[in-house]
Amino acid sequence: MGELRLSNFEFGEQFKRRTKAYSLRVIKLFQALPKDVEAQVLGKQLLRAAISVAANYRAACRARSKAEFAAKIGIALEEVDESLFWLEMLEEAGIVKSVLLTGLKQEADELTAILTTIRRNSARK
Repeated sequence: MGELRLSNFEFGEQFKRRTKAYSLRVIKLFQALPKDVEAQVLGKQLLRAAISVAANYRAACRARSKAEFAAKIGIALEEVDESLFWLEMLEEAGIVKSVLLTGLKQEADELTAILTTIRRNSARK
């Protein structure tokens, strides 16, 4: 019946933790990658993109203007999409088995959907 809604602050804090947890999961994946050149190059690209999602969302929460907020959310959205690309590359190059990436890819998809909604809703205000 009555849906419990988080305040904007509570949502922001929860989402900060979620994006940071995504980054930490990617760090663990990177640490487990083979040490060959291809795996390390793709892994470092993934690492940069995934960590940037959390960093830019955190920066958006501290934005001094609506324009700055929108810009940081846009960057976080681009970075989560890029991290999904690198996950796909690791899978399609045969470096990491698909089954090991399912959870991270699902989380990237969910983060993308949430950031898209945040961007859309912030544009309306």
